[in-house]
Amino acid sequence: MSDTETLGAIRATKPRTGSADITRSYTALSRVVRESGLLNRTRWFYLALVSLLVLALGGAVTGFILLGDSWFQLLIAGALGLIFTQFAFLAHEASHRQVLESGPNNDRVGRILAAGVVGISYSWWMTKHTRHHANPNKIGKDPDIDFDTISFTETDAAKQRGLLALITRKQGYLFFPLLMLEGLNLHYRSIRTLFERGPVKGRWIELSLIAVRFTVYLGAIFWVLPLGMAFAFLGVQLAVFGVYMGASFAPNHKGMPIIPADAKLDFFSKQVLTSRNVSGGLWASALLGGLNYQVEHHLFPNMPRPHLARAREIVREHCRTLDVPYTETTLMKSYGIVIEYLNRVGLSARDPFDCPMVNQFRRV
Repeated sequence: MSDTETLGAIRATKPRTGSADITRSYTALSRVVRESGLLNRTRWFYLALVSLLVLALGGAVTGFILLGDSWFQLLIAGALGLIFTQFAFLAHEASHRQVLESGPNNDRVGRILAAGVVGISYSWWMTKHTRHHANPNKIGKDPDIDFDTISFTETDAAKQRGLLALITRKQGYLFFPLLMLEGLNLHYRSIRTLFERGPVKGRWIELSLIAVRFTVYLGAIFWVLPLGMAFAFLGVQLAVFGVYMGASFAPNHKGMPIIPADAKLDFFSKQVLTSRNVSGGLWASALLGGLNYQVEHHLFPNMPRPHLARAREIVREHCRTLDVPYTETTLMKSYGIVIEYLNRVGLSARDPFDCPMVNQFRRV
């Protein structure tokens, strides 16, 4: 399979085999996947994963208590950023019904992990992420490509003025540094929705879990550590959390084709053409919480993490048969693609008084 690195919008064209044929073939693919047992729950895996994460969290808490007033606490802060991200991955899998058989039980687990451990609203994530899965990279439909400091489309980039325009012009290079603020942004945006008008499922449960979480967490930090060290601890933890979360989700769709708002694509083509896998197998799956198998995850959102590798072989062969591009690349190469794409989009925010010819000679 080729490493498709097409950037920008894709045309609303029909595949050579025809939309109806691809739809029928996806039905057949789903049957093969189901009969292969790849949609069966893997309780042993998630039980082991939860146990490992609880042990890691317990070790970090123990280290925090033993170190006391020491700048080595920043190492604990970094470790907590990694651990909270891994818990967020697990909450993400619960939201997709990957962990348990029952939908309500998955929601309970996901809500406890997201709100009670990570400190993020589960309802906010479910609403946002469900919209993303329904229309990945589609303008006006996918909230993940809506403007939020970073512009993912030329139209949004061209609208920016002042400081935001300056950031947008170099947004590819600034993407990873800006992720250090993403942890704070995720907490703020998700908690804000719990105070908005309108129905929010589990609003008071989540507010209670988040309140307890932050009371215990912040209370322990500011009780044990001097004020300056406590803020440094919190800053490192949020920075690591934000970078890890952003760097894990960015390779999935950023730099892949953007679907125009009026385009019509069948489910299979829509999910495969806009998704990118990351090679690396077991280590990549552990590092990225299974998000490295993004194509398979989008085709079968409720498939447990341990089965995605096997599904990859089936889906790759299916794409080869249909002559549908299947994109997979290394983690570092995917970051290069993301940076290049964001910089290219950012050109739309160029200062109107800039002269392209003069800038070209300056580079020479």
